[in-house]
Amino acid sequence: MAIRDIYETDFDEDVQTESSANQCPECDGRVTTNTVETVCEDCGLVVDEQRIDHGPEWRSFDEDERERTGAPLTAARHDRGLSTEIGRGTDANGNSLSEQKRRRLFRMRREQTRGRFQSKAERNLAHGLSEVRRISSTLDLSETIRDQACQLFRSAQNEDLLQGRSIEAMAAASVYGTCRCNGRPRTLDDITESARVEQPRVTNAYTTLNTELGLPAQPVTPSAFVPRLASELDISDQIRQRARQLAEASESTGATTGVRPSGFAAACLYKAGREDGMWLTQSDVADVANVSVVTVRTHRDALDELAV
Repeated sequence: MAIRDIYETDFDEDVQTESSANQCPECDGRVTTNTVETVCEDCGLVVDEQRIDHGPEWRSFDEDERERTGAPLTAARHDRGLSTEIGRGTDANGNSLSEQKRRRLFRMRREQTRGRFQSKAERNLAHGLSEVRRISSTLDLSETIRDQACQLFRSAQNEDLLQGRSIEAMAAASVYGTCRCNGRPRTLDDITESARVEQPRVTNAYTTLNTELGLPAQPVTPSAFVPRLASELDISDQIRQRARQLAEASESTGATTGVRPSGFAAACLYKAGREDGMWLTQSDVADVANVSVVTVRTHRDALDELAV
């Protein structure tokens, strides 16, 4: 007998016809079940659906005991967070291990360290992502910005942009590019202070990222730096609002084109503070904005000419 005579040719594994004993409660028709629902083929009645429970997996009503096992997947790790940790002196119950088991765990950790990276590219990825996490932690950036910067570093490696460039510079450029794309007021000086590389190399790496990957980076405006500088100077909300008003009015006239945003924001704060009677020196706002006193004075004169 041929095989085609034994097995049916049109068989769908996703649909399983129930026995005749399980009939439709409405019309006694035939009931079929797939991965989503149980349906009567005669009248179309949905007998059952969603057999998988998509609710929480805990059964305790105490918030302290509502815990999931394992951390979620993250782009900040080269293995997406699916790593294995081997214990040292105790087992899962906290009991101390024998000397023989401790030596066995030591050998297992050694072999795991040797076989952690399958290639040099994976080793470079792990080093770059650790550098991105370190810079993001130093700058006190959110986890969303950190994960986006890690994903940008992955894209740079996939496009072979790391060849001939420093991994530390590309990691710092990824953080700076992510801040630019999200409108975060971070300058290259801030990134360079946290990075382990010189600013020209970070600038070169960011230019490569922006050119090759086409980053949707928006121009940084002085009004975006006003809240940050005002917080560091510890000034009142009234002066902060006035400085932001000065910055936005200058932006609408095009006076901020081609200038350093942090320096112009410092001049707006200086002018707003003097108008409110607060004694702010040019050196104070210049140090916070990381610019020279001459820059603050020049932008102050430009604000006086605009008469905003």
